[in-house]
Amino acid sequence: MPKVLITGVAGFIGSHLADRFLKEGYGVIGIDNFLTGRVDNIKHLRNNPSFVFIENDLGREQAFDFKADIILNFASPASPVDYFKYPIETMRVNAFGALNMLKLARKNNAVFVQASTSEVYGDPEIHPQTEDYVGHVNPIGPRSVYDEAKRFAEALSMSFFREFNTKVRIIRIFNTYGPRMKSNDGRVIPNFITQALSNKPITIYGTGKQTRSYCYVDDLVEGIFRVATLDGIDGEVFNLGNPEEYTILETAEIIKEIIGSNSELKFLPALQDDPKRRCPDITKSKEILGWEPRIPFREGLIKTIEYFKKNG
Repeated sequence: MPKVLITGVAGFIGSHLADRFLKEGYGVIGIDNFLTGRVDNIKHLRNNPSFVFIENDLGREQAFDFKADIILNFASPASPVDYFKYPIETMRVNAFGALNMLKLARKNNAVFVQASTSEVYGDPEIHPQTEDYVGHVNPIGPRSVYDEAKRFAEALSMSFFREFNTKVRIIRIFNTYGPRMKSNDGRVIPNFITQALSNKPITIYGTGKQTRSYCYVDDLVEGIFRVATLDGIDGEVFNLGNPEEYTILETAEIIKEIIGSNSELKFLPALQDDPKRRCPDITKSKEILGWEPRIPFREGLIKTIEYFKKNG
């Protein structure tokens, strides 16, 4: 049985990845310290004989001796609420966590997939963003604890690829949504859904004309699975996201409509370094991976809203 190691397995995306790889016949080793991940996300896997969980804080250099064919490095706070609350931990896990897993990948001759983010592009000067765009990032701004941490993890990963021929692949994840997001996540969709369900004011930072592109989690997981299992793509970087673009105002109105909410819109001052436009160019992912999102925004929202209704 092939084995995959997933760090951050109790997180939103990590837990969905565990489900997918188990479904495909892999043994899964999951690592998490529950700083931002949740036990509830993986409790359904507790009695699965193909799933092994290890509680560990990857924010320090340490040696691991697991056997794994694929390593998916997803250990990191990923929402503004979390990385603002845990800035040092965010930077440490993206340094030492990536280093620990890269060493293990080299030892096992395993495929290593580094979960990066569209945040490495900062507040972009080109639109849409392509993988060869180097970004427009403020290295000392409040968001830098996440932006620069992920940029460092990318640089470290590529150093292992160039120096040791480690089977590195990097994915830059754009706004993703779906079941298992936290209601206090701080990102647009869980914020708006939570506020709309309780008919509280929907908080919009700035004018609301800034754009985001939303990818449903099942589509993202499909893209990650292809990056992890396709041959001949070591050293490559892939944007994974939905190129369909919505303003923040449009997002709020769609969510209000689906829920039937009476929430008013409440405008607050713009956040520092908040991207004005965020949209991936996925040409490379289409051509090499044969991947593009399939689930329409409204369909994904309905599934996500149902999850929030059931789980509070």
